[in-house]
Amino acid sequence: MDPTHLFELVIGMFVAIIALHYAAHRFGLPPSVALLAGGAMLAFLPGLPAIAVDPGLVLVIFLPPLLMDGAWFIALRPLRRHMIGIASLAIGAVFFTCAVLAVVTHLLFPSLPWAACAALGAIVSPPDAISARAVLQRVKLPRRLQILLEGESLLNDASGLVLFRLAVAAGVTGAFSTVDAAGSFLLLAAGGAVVGIVVGTIWVLFVKRLRDEYLMIAATTLLAWTSYLLGEQIHVSGVIATVTTGLIASWHQHTVFSASTRMRGTSFWTVIVFLMEAAVFVLIGLSLRGVVERGGGFGVVTATMGLPILVILIALTLARFGWVFGSDLVIKLCNILGLDRYTPLGIRGVTVISWAGVRGVVTLALALSVPEGFPGRDFILVTSFAVIVGTVLIQGTTLGQVITWARLTEPESEKARFTMSQAEAAMAQAQFATVKGLAYDGEGKLIHPQLLERYQRRAVAIVDYAARTEQYSPMLQAHFVVVLEAVATGRRELIRLHRAGDIDDETLRELERDLDLEELSAISAKS
Repeated sequence: MDPTHLFELVIGMFVAIIALHYAAHRFGLPPSVALLAGGAMLAFLPGLPAIAVDPGLVLVIFLPPLLMDGAWFIALRPLRRHMIGIASLAIGAVFFTCAVLAVVTHLLFPSLPWAACAALGAIVSPPDAISARAVLQRVKLPRRLQILLEGESLLNDASGLVLFRLAVAAGVTGAFSTVDAAGSFLLLAAGGAVVGIVVGTIWVLFVKRLRDEYLMIAATTLLAWTSYLLGEQIHVSGVIATVTTGLIASWHQHTVFSASTRMRGTSFWTVIVFLMEAAVFVLIGLSLRGVVERGGGFGVVTATMGLPILVILIALTLARFGWVFGSDLVIKLCNILGLDRYTPLGIRGVTVISWAGVRGVVTLALALSVPEGFPGRDFILVTSFAVIVGTVLIQGTTLGQVITWARLTEPESEKARFTMSQAEAAMAQAQFATVKGLAYDGEGKLIHPQLLERYQRRAVAIVDYAARTEQYSPMLQAHFVVVLEAVATGRRELIRLHRAGDIDDETLRELERDLDLEELSAISAKS
């Protein structure tokens, strides 16, 4: 394809993303479903060339920044506290599901080698980080369930990738060892963690010495690909390396970034992640044409592969349910025996975790990377695509209803010790103490009376509000409604002055920035 036409196609895809997102919002659909369906329709438009997705390139472009984004915003203390549960999902559930699907596939096709059956299991076993984010952003979950699903989505790709590579190697060489598989996984994971620690530490030391905030944002943007590519280059887990780097950078960004850098960087990064997440689902849809053509057309695929694919999709779902319910049962038995360190999720929480198993770009990329001539390659490719579509359309669209049915509540043990109001009160008191210490000169004379009065009044008001939040909340809402109206009036007057030529562009931008910050602060406080 001509490079100019390729660029035009990319721009057309981003235009389609905006249109599809608007349609999803207009009709109340999950954006992932609209993007997937839109990409599939675009794939069969007359005159549009067939889209050949390079699996390695797709993983390198999309996976690192989206893993980094997940690691950047995940809550670290709950992540550490629930690491056993996360490992159970990210490692145990993936290995168990892979084994179940290998057995089911071999029963359906006895002539298919075990290595090919295991390869299919490895491809479809790990729920996708990108798909999980797209679903979790639309629902409200208790903290423990949220951290379990977010942590799983960050780490399970490493399990799937290792299993896939071992299965393909076994299919080519005819040799496979469970001990070697476990050893390889541990080595790759440990090596990836070491790479992530090194890259993250270097980033912290480097960014501290930068004074230009645009250089800081650029260096942070490249961080994801740096850690991933370095890990893959030395043959360890690039996924673990990227996640580890993201966790380190997230921990230190509060101290190495200025307020301006953090606001600008977050805005820039949010747009990048939005476009990448959306592009992933469109690319999956665009890949439908090639998948169907390889299978011989819709009719042939449905007639020859429809029933086996349905059985595999059901087995995939049941395997996750079996593992999650079984794990929760083990915790209950431990409680009965007096080992009560962990609390069972309960049937409602377990059901939500089990149903949140949407597959996506990693499954597609692994399926497309199966070598030519590998046993059952066409069936693996068609089944993988069907699993993606099935989980996105079924589980992705119904997870919200499942959560509503579950009526989950936040356990007291998972709640933060301070509410937001209490934290704000503590912060205000600390600020007042600092101002009080600096409001007097060396001779004890008060030199900042207005500043002292302002911070004292603010500290008293916030402490009082924290003690009587329910009583003051309606008044506070009304207060910030007035503030937002005042900001809007100020903005209209500022624009009028600029249009009339009374102020220049620089004045407009400076005062508009102040209004923007005031508006954002009011919106945050009002919500």
